Amino acid sequence: MIRLALTLATALAAAGCASHTNYESPYIPGRLATAKLEPTKGNETSGTVTFTQRGDTTWVTANVSGLKPNATHGFHVHEKGDCSSGDGMSTGGHFNPTGSPHAAHDAAAHHAGDLPSLIADAQGKASLKFETKAIGVDSGQPTDVVGKGLIVHANPDDYTTQPTGNAGPRIACAVIQKS
Repeated sequence: MIRLALTLATALAAAGCASHTNYESPYIPGRLATAKLEPTKGNETSGTVTFTQRGDTTWVTANVSGLKPNATHGFHVHEKGDCSSGDGMSTGGHFNPTGSPHAAHDAAAHHAGDLPSLIADAQGKASLKFETKAIGVDSGQPTDVVGKGLIVHANPDDYTTQPTGNAGPRIACAVIQKS
């Protein structure tokens, strides 16, 4: 009887662990990177963005303030992790390791760096949470964002102008760093 109880307890414990192991969530530790957005010269936009990869999915969480109230702002990963120019131009163009056209983040083909737009509320604050398989965090893949630049633009992305989306000046800049 004791042997049967131990076998049953072991089987139940293993089944419980198996179902929990497959649970994907941004709250389960994974490869983590952060970006601290600082305003470019003459601007006031700042914020924090986290990237958490677990499996082939990366969860992105952004909290940004100092935006134009009730406005949409382009938001992109750029190819160089360099904010030294003061205007964000030292980050180069959009991060595009696959050679895809610029498009909306949910389009079938788009730059790896094409992220969903930030939409500011009446106080000029935006929060954004999404998951993606288009980018990675420190996984050794060409789409890894660690060491890349992160830019908030003054205007909305039109998702058609190549290769930038015509999102206007760069109003905040960050380097994405492994955490």
